[in-house]
Amino acid sequence: MQEATRPPTAIRHYQAQDQAAVYDICVRTGAAGQDARGLYSSDDLLGDIYAGPYLHLAPEHAYVLDNGERAVGYVIGTANTRDFVAAYRAHWLPLMRGRYTPPPAAPQTEEQLKLDDMFHMERILLPELELYPAHLHINLLPDYQGAGHGRALVATFLASVAAAGAESCHLVVRKANTGALRFYAKLGWQNIPVANPGPSVFLARPTA
Repeated sequence: MQEATRPPTAIRHYQAQDQAAVYDICVRTGAAGQDARGLYSSDDLLGDIYAGPYLHLAPEHAYVLDNGERAVGYVIGTANTRDFVAAYRAHWLPLMRGRYTPPPAAPQTEEQLKLDDMFHMERILLPELELYPAHLHINLLPDYQGAGHGRALVATFLASVAAAGAESCHLVVRKANTGALRFYAKLGWQNIPVANPGPSVFLARPTA
């Protein structure tokens, strides 16, 4: 029996009707690349932290991988991290205050740690990253990984922010996500040492 062929995929700009699919991808890859559904009080939590603000504040740099039925991957980010954080605090965080309670000063649980990220986005403004003003987040459903789609999404995003004037870009990967670290190494991303990196690795490269 001949194996069924997968429908062709295409990268396109994000559209408002893609939000649910982007949130779905975010949570299904949100545990160091593994499925995070059911880990938090709401499956929307990770999307509200790591996807929603970019869709809301920087849709011009948001792209999805479309399989003909829905988005199965995405790349999102900003050309200017400092401006993004200012817009996040002014426009996105007020929306989140109506959905989530700020965590205690010393967060203990995994959910409290995520909420700490939400309510303190200014912490991503690290001095070591000033030379790399753009940043991105990329995720693909497992069935679409390893086929070159991630490389194409990254290239699309870098061209987008380069056209907006960003000459370099950074991103953050969990140390536990060894597959992602191998992927970025192949694409020429270099480690950027930062003070107190915690469980993360910071990478950067030119947009050209």
